Amino acid sequence: MSNRCSMPDIMKTDDGKERRVGVEIELSGLGYQDLVSLSSRLLGGEGKSVARYVSEIATDVGTFVVELDSAPIKDLDLRDPRLPESVRELGGQAMTVIDAAAEKIVPLEIVSPPMPFAELERIETLCDELHKAGARGSREALYFAFGLQLNPELPNLKASTLVRYLQVFAALYEWLKTRHQIDFSRKVTSYIEPWSSTYIDLLIAADYDPDMDQLMKDYLHYNPTRNKALDLLPLFAHLNGNLLARYVKDERIKSRPTLHYRLPDCDIDNPLWHFSTVWNDWVVLEQLVANTTDLSALVTAFRNSRKFSFHNLTHSWAETSTQWLRSRNYV
Repeated sequence: MSNRCSMPDIMKTDDGKERRVGVEIELSGLGYQDLVSLSSRLLGGEGKSVARYVSEIATDVGTFVVELDSAPIKDLDLRDPRLPESVRELGGQAMTVIDAAAEKIVPLEIVSPPMPFAELERIETLCDELHKAGARGSREALYFAFGLQLNPELPNLKASTLVRYLQVFAALYEWLKTRHQIDFSRKVTSYIEPWSSTYIDLLIAADYDPDMDQLMKDYLHYNPTRNKALDLLPLFAHLNGNLLARYVKDERIKSRPTLHYRLPDCDIDNPLWHFSTVWNDWVVLEQLVANTTDLSALVTAFRNSRKFSFHNLTHSWAETSTQWLRSRNYV
């Protein structure tokens, strides 16, 4: 089978290393042990339990983690005196009931190591095979809000580079949201909110050219939360944890030199959905970042779309941006 995951023009960091990306997949429909066993076989590794509801799979590209995505369930201790005595007395029977319920209402998650872009066909195959095995995504139930998250490494950590990524993402947000057909269960959560409109106006201004500290301050002033479609807090923790802490204190933030793309659903039970469906749309953003002429034209068009005019009253930016991308052969 030919590769279905497109690759961006910029495949290496400025210091010559292969760029990497971490992938997080939330799903249900399979039991925890079944998911560990199947994932181990598909990834060519051996699953090893390291904690309750947490297993590691060592592979030649790094260690994958399979876990139940709920700390209270994973950490539950039936000897804890805070639990009702009736529950503690049931012992193993109580844990069996709790486990059975947890696997139905709490997502299971597969977390990849930082992988070279060129190795992403492994994730494509993994998702396709999990679909065949009965994995379920966001559309399975109203209370599911499962995501497929990407953590792409940046080519470098210059402020000017980051501004380009942010400007393109702001301009493509409506297009990406349309492409992913976000399920209702995620639309009504706060996980994937857009950036502040006031911040976007600042970001796409023709003269916006901050250094990194000013960029962080601007972003955090308007968006002091991890619940954004493109979350910058892990990157900011890596760049300047002290500055980040002046605006946000959240123990869930993990320091890493990557963006955190949270927008897409995990629609793994949809036969028309594939991991590459999500990844290839991200590559469109990457290609625009690498093409300064098209980037400038897109941001200018986006800036104009936010002004009052008859055209803007009668045309949505999602429609206009789609036509713009098609006219330049990005999609």
